[in-house]
Amino acid sequence: MSCCAPGAELHLQQVSAPDDEIMLASRQVADGLRQTDLSVPDIHCGGCLQRIEAALGKLDGVARARANLSARRVSVFWRGDTPPAFMQALKAIGYDAHLHDAGADRKDVVLSQLLRALAVAAFASSNIMLLSVSVWSGADAATRDLFHWISALIALPTLAYSGRVFFASAWRSLRHGRTNMDVPISVGVLLAFAMSLYETIHHGHYAYFDAAVSLLFFLLIGRTLDHVMRERARQAVAGLARLSPRGALVLQPDGARTYLPVDEIEPGMTILLAAGERVPVDARVISGNSELDLSLVSGESAPRPAGEGEQLQAGVLNLTGPLTIVATKAARQSFLTEMTRMMEAAEAGRSAYRRIADRAARLYAPLVHSLAVLTFAGWMIAGGGAHFAMTAAIAVLIVTCPCALGLAVPMVHVVAARRLFEQGIMIKDGSALERLAAVDTVIFDKTGTLTSGQPRLAVIGNAADEALGIAAAMAAHSRHPYSQALATLGHGRPQLAFDAVSEHLGDGIEARRGGDLYRLGRPDWAVTDRTASEVARDATVALAINGKALACFGLDDQLRAGTAEAVAQLKGSGAVVEILSGDHDARVQKIARQLDLTWTAEARPADKIRRVEAFRQAGNKVLMVGDGLNDAPALRAADVSMAPGSASDIGRNAADLVFLRKSLQAVPQAIAIAKGAGRLVSQNFALAVVYNVVAIPLAVLGEVTPLLAAIAMSLSSITVVLNALRLGRLRPATSARPAAPREKPPVLIGAVK
Repeated sequence: MSCCAPGAELHLQQVSAPDDEIMLASRQVADGLRQTDLSVPDIHCGGCLQRIEAALGKLDGVARARANLSARRVSVFWRGDTPPAFMQALKAIGYDAHLHDAGADRKDVVLSQLLRALAVAAFASSNIMLLSVSVWSGADAATRDLFHWISALIALPTLAYSGRVFFASAWRSLRHGRTNMDVPISVGVLLAFAMSLYETIHHGHYAYFDAAVSLLFFLLIGRTLDHVMRERARQAVAGLARLSPRGALVLQPDGARTYLPVDEIEPGMTILLAAGERVPVDARVISGNSELDLSLVSGESAPRPAGEGEQLQAGVLNLTGPLTIVATKAARQSFLTEMTRMMEAAEAGRSAYRRIADRAARLYAPLVHSLAVLTFAGWMIAGGGAHFAMTAAIAVLIVTCPCALGLAVPMVHVVAARRLFEQGIMIKDGSALERLAAVDTVIFDKTGTLTSGQPRLAVIGNAADEALGIAAAMAAHSRHPYSQALATLGHGRPQLAFDAVSEHLGDGIEARRGGDLYRLGRPDWAVTDRTASEVARDATVALAINGKALACFGLDDQLRAGTAEAVAQLKGSGAVVEILSGDHDARVQKIARQLDLTWTAEARPADKIRRVEAFRQAGNKVLMVGDGLNDAPALRAADVSMAPGSASDIGRNAADLVFLRKSLQAVPQAIAIAKGAGRLVSQNFALAVVYNVVAIPLAVLGEVTPLLAAIAMSLSSITVVLNALRLGRLRPATSARPAAPREKPPVLIGAVK
């Protein structure tokens, strides 16, 4: 099975798309920077990715290009008023391309072709092998010649039909002055057939039709497995795309209702969302009440009530009642689209292991051809004869196919990306897996990461329903998180109407009703009656009438689900775990003591960077987990980073991985999968190296026939694929042995305890 350059798929005649069509299919991703996605069905291996990216990178106006092996897609980032000549550049190096249609649900033509080719090769190889067994059993000369001719008649159409998967790829590469891994495979198969035909014509004792056809059979098994695994990874992306509706009913300013495709929905448009429909774009509820299924976003199975002001993410299912919502983001910027892009980007990353495999693949063809020529020349000089020398050279061509090496990394990364997705974790770069596997230090932000990020206020002491109703009525006039928490706390209680309400930035809300002055906010601002000030001493928020305290509220900072278990697992694996927060020391200390962690409080963004760099300079490999704008610099500074799906846009963009579910156990789960992937990649490399160390000398010495070479090479590739599949059976828990913790860096900032 070759991880090779363009393969033999059913191609349509492509013409370059006009500039206006490309402009419509492109999207703005930054100031002046556009992205265009192209489908390139001929992509097959790391060498293809490198050639495509290099060719497109030379075009004027192209900032960068990134090719994706699993999706067979190329994303081109460019600037200018007119699109560069993408299609022509790809055509010049032998790749047909067309604009990618994200909504198309096409039949898997490649898999159908591979299965048909595999079936033909299986039928032919089994029949030729039966004939060969009769020859090996001692058939007389006439019977032997007859069976050889029958084998030739079976092998010729089989090579023409099943072999085109490799021949077309090899020819396309040679036509453009390049080689790929299918070239020596094709040469080996054709030489084995040609030599066998020559022997048959001249009544020779040996023919290797069985080797040529069996080689195709085993190669096709491997290539089909490779394709199926990549399609399984792509199904997750396709499933996400299918969750987004194709359109929505938009309420126009004049009251008309128009059904618009989801791509035409812009921020500010009012959408009528019926029960049973999914939210098309990120939006906010402006009227109506319903229950929501958030399982896609958070993994939460219980329906959640939603009313006015509720923020909705694309893909959320509206369960029970109609809602009127207003779009807050365009479809191309929605949560669902962002998750899809991250899933597609996971395998496109260039890890260190993958770069090694790609370099080996580039050197493969010239080295193999040279070795085969030297083997032929050596046996001719040694007096082995032309027949034996050619047989040995063909065996070398076949046995040295580095398919196992080419599959060692991408197969593991494909399985790992899918495994992470099943756990609600999106990975944005394949190289993050290797960095995550080496982590020995985990730094957590507090608010929104270790905690839910949604402040909950609890009543201190006793408070009458009337006081709670007053607090809720005043809080409804503010968007401050504490106000929203108080509004929830007073839900269902009698509320007052005020004559005037005003908000004082940094202090709280002031309201007048008749001759009374109400204040809700900082205790030292709201409560002016010193005799009652002791009541508000430990409060976060106080409600007062004419300076006297009516009710006091304390902040109840709830831990995120699974936090205690996740921290225990990380510490149990030997990792250094610390809290790094910008919040006040008292609140950080409370959480740190609850989790038995050291902490740094009141840290500014620059302080967080210095703390991360101090760990790294001490030799630690740092994972930073945070969610806010102030965490983004530290997320970038760390060796690898994670953010919850509820994080700010900047926080999610800065992180290497994003976890969608509420539980913080996503962190040890991701580390366990990364470590498992690292072990499997190392095992795959070891398997490929051991195979080559053993098989190549035997082939050069003439101890391996072309048939044995075909079986050995194909089995090595299938072994690598099956080994990668073992990652899917990993339990989602940290399994690393406790390691000796590294030295912690010196205390630099804040109140570190």
